[in-house]
Amino acid sequence: MNHYPVTVDSVIFGYSKGELMVALIERERDPFKGMWAIPGGFMEGEETAEETARRELQEETGLADIFLEQFHVFSSHGRDPRGRTITVAFFALINSDSKELFATEDAWQAKWWPAYKIPPLAFGQDEMYSCALKALRNHVKTGPIAFELLPKEFTLTELQKLYEQLFNIEIDTRNFRRKVAKVGYIVPTGKKQAGLKHRPALLYSFDPKLYDEFSKESFF
Repeated sequence: MNHYPVTVDSVIFGYSKGELMVALIERERDPFKGMWAIPGGFMEGEETAEETARRELQEETGLADIFLEQFHVFSSHGRDPRGRTITVAFFALINSDSKELFATEDAWQAKWWPAYKIPPLAFGQDEMYSCALKALRNHVKTGPIAFELLPKEFTLTELQKLYEQLFNIEIDTRNFRRKVAKVGYIVPTGKKQAGLKHRPALLYSFDPKLYDEFSKESFF
């Protein structure tokens, strides 16, 4: 009976200044020394997959206290030249404005990359990254996690920009606003943007209680 080592990788998406980002590390050691990779490593001792993910994230990027969601297990041959491994993959979506990355172990550096302009990844992780994007978008469609990236009061332009980044598409503004008007959980606050002299935009907010009531309606 074969027993393969288990690795755990975490695709951490961030949103900052209107752009979707992803946390990557530059590998310090072979294999794939000098290439960029998704943070992760081997499971140790009695660790669970979640514990390994959190330890590796903190060691390689400095990120901590992040809610992680498992999205896939990768087991194909040839991903690691050292031998076959089984990889448990997690993802997260966070507001990265105040999350500075720094590498402490097994990495020369850690850096936020624009999510749609990443370099080739080590260990054949390009497939993993594509799967993570799909998992992220499915969660955005079925849950309210996108609103955690916006200020408490936001404009519809800010909301549209967020969805354009999450799905990597351009959205017709009139159609988008019609969709917003159909759901009951994006509510006008009666306020306008402060500090703007010319046509300040109306501000809206997300109501989680109304979301529970209207969540069966597809917003996007």
